[in-house]
Amino acid sequence: MATVGTISRGIKAPIIKKGDDLPVIVAESLLAAANDPVTGFDIHDRDVLAVTEAVVARAQGNYATVDQIAKDVRAKTGGGTVGLIFPILSRNRFSMLLKGIAKGVDKLVIMLSYPSDEVGNHLMDVDALDAHGVNPYTDVFTEEQVYATFGEVKHPFTGMDYIALYKEMAGGDTEIILANRPQEILKYTKVVINADIHTRFRTKRLLLAAGAEKVISMHEIMNAPVEGSGYNPDYGILGSNLATDDSVKLFPRDCDKFVERVQKILLEKTGRVVEVMVYGDGAFKDPVGKIWELADPVVSPAYTSGLEGTPNELKLKYLADNAIGDLRGEDAKRAIQDMIRNKPTSLFASQASQGTTPRRLTDLLGSLADLTSGSGDKGTPIVYIQNYFTNYAD
Repeated sequence: MATVGTISRGIKAPIIKKGDDLPVIVAESLLAAANDPVTGFDIHDRDVLAVTEAVVARAQGNYATVDQIAKDVRAKTGGGTVGLIFPILSRNRFSMLLKGIAKGVDKLVIMLSYPSDEVGNHLMDVDALDAHGVNPYTDVFTEEQVYATFGEVKHPFTGMDYIALYKEMAGGDTEIILANRPQEILKYTKVVINADIHTRFRTKRLLLAAGAEKVISMHEIMNAPVEGSGYNPDYGILGSNLATDDSVKLFPRDCDKFVERVQKILLEKTGRVVEVMVYGDGAFKDPVGKIWELADPVVSPAYTSGLEGTPNELKLKYLADNAIGDLRGEDAKRAIQDMIRNKPTSLFASQASQGTTPRRLTDLLGSLADLTSGSGDKGTPIVYIQNYFTNYAD
C-alpha cells in the first residue's frame, strides 16, 4: 500500500505578460519542477494541473478601463438615475467597477445588503441588529439612520468604512441605503444594476416582476468589446480585479481551449494524460472573519473532461466504526480495502458515504489550489496535485 496520499505543490513560473504563450510556459514550468534534481517528481496519468485565472487573463490582455465600463453602462442603462444594488464590499473587487458605473450614469443610488455583503464582509455585527431590535428582512436604513443607529461601521479586518468610501468613489449626489429586499430600490428608480454574484438571476427576476423597467446584471456589462477593450461573453465584469488606477483585469475567456491545449502539450512531452483546470477563488468560509472566499462567479471556468463529476467515496471512519467488527491491524486493513474495491459506481444517498464532501471535483480541487498558491507573493500561479484520485485500497 502506498504511504502517501494527496500532494499539492505550488509550481513557480515566470512573470506572465500580455501576449505570452501561456500553455507552453505552463508546460515548461511543470517539466522544470518535475526534473529538479532536489525536489523533482514523476508525472502520472490523472495528476491535476491547475492554473490561476489571473495569469490566463493577463496573457490574454483581458482588461477594461473605467471609461470603457462607463460607456457600456450608459449604453445599456440609458444613464439617468440608476440603482446599484448588492455590491460586495471590496476595494480590490469593486472600486474600479464602481467608478465606471458611476461615470456611466447621471445619478447613482447604491443599496447595500446588511449586516454583511454576499461574500461575508460585515458592515456591522449581527448581534448589533439584535441589540437594536432590527429586522434585516424588512427594515431599511438611510445613510444617516445607519450611523445614528449603529455608530461606527468599519470593516473589522480592513478598517474601512465602506459606506463613506463608496459614496466618495461614486461622487456627485450619490445616495446610499441599506436593505435586503431587492424591490426597495424601485422606490428610487426603475432602472437597476444588480451587482450580486451567485444570486443574480433570482434578484433580476424579482425586480422585473416588481415593475422594474430595466435590470442589468454584472455579467451583462463588458460581455462584448468596447473600444478595443477586453471582455467576457459569459461573466462580463464578474470575477474582475483591480489592475491599475483606472482599469480592471476581467475574468479570462476561452478557457476551454486553454486547458485542452495544455493537456495536449503535456501528453506529447510526457506520454501522460494530465487533467488541467483554470481556478479562481476557492469555495470556503473563514470561521472568524465570516468571509466566504468565492467572489468569482465560479471556482473553475474550464477544466478537462476527467474532472467532471463529484467524489464517489466511502467514509473511512464509518467503516472503521460500523463495518469491520472487532478486526484489527492487517485484518482490519484488508477488510476495508475489499469494501473500497467493491463499492458501487454510485454511492448517492448511501449510509456508508455520509459525511463525505458532496461537492463537485473542480470546486474541491480549485479550493485546494487556491489555498496552495495563496493570493500574495508566493509566485506559484500553477499548482500540481497528485494522488487525488487514489484511495486506501491502492
